Amino acid sequence: MYMAYSQNPNLPRVRMDAVRLVRHGWSTREVARHFGYTHSAIVKWRARAPQDLMLKTIPTKSSRPHSHPTALSHDTVGLILALRQERNQCAETLHWRLTQEGHRMSLSSVKRVLKRFNCSRYSRWKKWHQYPPRPVAEKPGRLVEIDTIHDGPHEDRLYVYTMLDVCSRFAHALPTEHINTHQSLRFVREAQLSRVRRPNDNAHLERFNRTLQDECLSRISRSLKSYRKEIPEYLRWYNEKRPHMGLSMKSPIDIIKTVPSY
Repeated sequence: MYMAYSQNPNLPRVRMDAVRLVRHGWSTREVARHFGYTHSAIVKWRARAPQDLMLKTIPTKSSRPHSHPTALSHDTVGLILALRQERNQCAETLHWRLTQEGHRMSLSSVKRVLKRFNCSRYSRWKKWHQYPPRPVAEKPGRLVEIDTIHDGPHEDRLYVYTMLDVCSRFAHALPTEHINTHQSLRFVREAQLSRVRRPNDNAHLERFNRTLQDECLSRISRSLKSYRKEIPEYLRWYNEKRPHMGLSMKSPIDIIKTVPSY
């Protein structure tokens, strides 16, 4: 009789009880009639059972197939993990980069690989919100967001001024040891800023701050000398080569080039 795959939590113990009866002199057919299972099932359980009768269970094996004709190769899986290790980018960006290199796979396959190797990050507190309308930047330079990253304890803190053009996502950052009026005024000169006391207006820059920390600052030593060397190199890659989901996988410099006045 056909029986579906079972997740009965008591079945591992029943298997071991059946094997004990066989080893104590019962025939496999008698045990099968006693427990209500087929003769072949009892024979398989006896073959799988360990020699140590002190063990209480024969665990249920997974029904997951060992292979699949359309499964990703080990080289492809390794490539996905290597790209993830480079900049800690999301599955959508990794999928776009892989398709640009000629690899054919679905976005769900990339997400499954990241989840299988514990590379996915899901927030338990993420909720959907309705945000008030934000200012619209029709062209590059019309709206700029400014913020500051505070890195390290108070007695040994480094600061990074960050600036982002909302339309093109073109970014700029300046590391410094101290914050003062002259530094701030020099950084924001000639910039049209977002509205005061409107935190939602600064959402683009808050996301850039996290990206800068994840893809650059967390991978280098925490010193002003290192920041001044590595941040400009990262910004060059961020503005000229990095694909942005909010820009349909284009880079900020691609958006700027489409504006006639530039």
